[in-house]
Amino acid sequence: MKNVVFLEPARLVANTEQQRRHWYKKLPVCYFLMMKLLCSQVYLASFACMLLTVYLCFQKLPQASSNVPFVTDHIVMDPIIVLLWLQPFGKKRPIPDCQTLYNIRACTLTTDRDQYLRSQAVIIHHRDIRGNLSTLPQGHRPVSQRWIWMNFESPSHTSGLKKLGGVFNWTMSYRLDSDVFVPYGYLYPKKGYGSKKVSLPHKKKLVAWVISNWNEEHTRVKYYIRLRRHIPIDVYGGQGMELSNNSIVQTVSQYKFYLAFENSQHPDYITEKLWRNAFMSSAVPVVLGPGRANYELFLPPDSFIHIDDFRSPKVLADYLNFLDKNPKLYKKYFMWKKHYNVHVTSFWSEPYCSVCKAIRAAGSQTKTMSDLALWFEA
Repeated sequence: MKNVVFLEPARLVANTEQQRRHWYKKLPVCYFLMMKLLCSQVYLASFACMLLTVYLCFQKLPQASSNVPFVTDHIVMDPIIVLLWLQPFGKKRPIPDCQTLYNIRACTLTTDRDQYLRSQAVIIHHRDIRGNLSTLPQGHRPVSQRWIWMNFESPSHTSGLKKLGGVFNWTMSYRLDSDVFVPYGYLYPKKGYGSKKVSLPHKKKLVAWVISNWNEEHTRVKYYIRLRRHIPIDVYGGQGMELSNNSIVQTVSQYKFYLAFENSQHPDYITEKLWRNAFMSSAVPVVLGPGRANYELFLPPDSFIHIDDFRSPKVLADYLNFLDKNPKLYKKYFMWKKHYNVHVTSFWSEPYCSVCKAIRAAGSQTKTMSDLALWFEA
């Protein structure tokens, strides 16, 4: 009985399978063609339905608007509008794209004064108002809007501050304690472990100075006149020779030392004379400006030579001649290049775009500069 139980079902299954194969072979060829065509049509119909569904969904999306929050990496960023009330020195320039240049998103810069009431910030360049309050926006001023005083000149060359007390909310300048701090340049760390060797361009000449505003009452000109008695100095600019191919960096790169003399001496006032003219030219800057301690807030102490470290211009000249004859000691002034790169600020795109970052970081914090002159002239 056990053989019957197990063998009978197997024989029935085998017979059924043989019948199915026999029936399958008798089907006409046109049957298979019809089935293949039918499957293709069903597939195409399904694909068309899917496309139609996607299209209808997109038709219901809202139109893009500058007021719609910017979403990036699952973080919603409210759009910021910054109005450039007066372009610096009255010169029209292209409006920079902050996202493309600095990866600062949801930031719109505009010169369209019709956007005044919608703007979170209004940038006003000091040199273009000169204390004339009639050039400022008139009428209603949104409570949360920030007026930003922008100035990159030193206090010695900045007039009309007394009239601006209580007018501005923020400051933007080279001053370290500005609400929006924008230096003329800075050093930033190299990626990785830095370079093992410092290479310098071949230099045959000793000291260079580029000056456009010659004023014999200025401290820098007075010091230069005393210094040149003890060491040869090549002067370029309005009172000197022409630059090579009209390029400061190309010209100064031929020299070992550069006189990075500021037109006036004030805290944090360290301009492109050091960052671009000297550092980008691989020349050791001989600085005249704020004190050494102030420079060292931004620079390694052995990356520059300060005139205050010498009791007279003659002693300074003797030291420069000494370094000229001792290459190993001279190269020590470039050891910082192993670890840092130089960034020279791009005016005016960097200051503009920095405002967006500052506004986003500050949130709802508000303030007013009650005495702008007292702060800036300190």
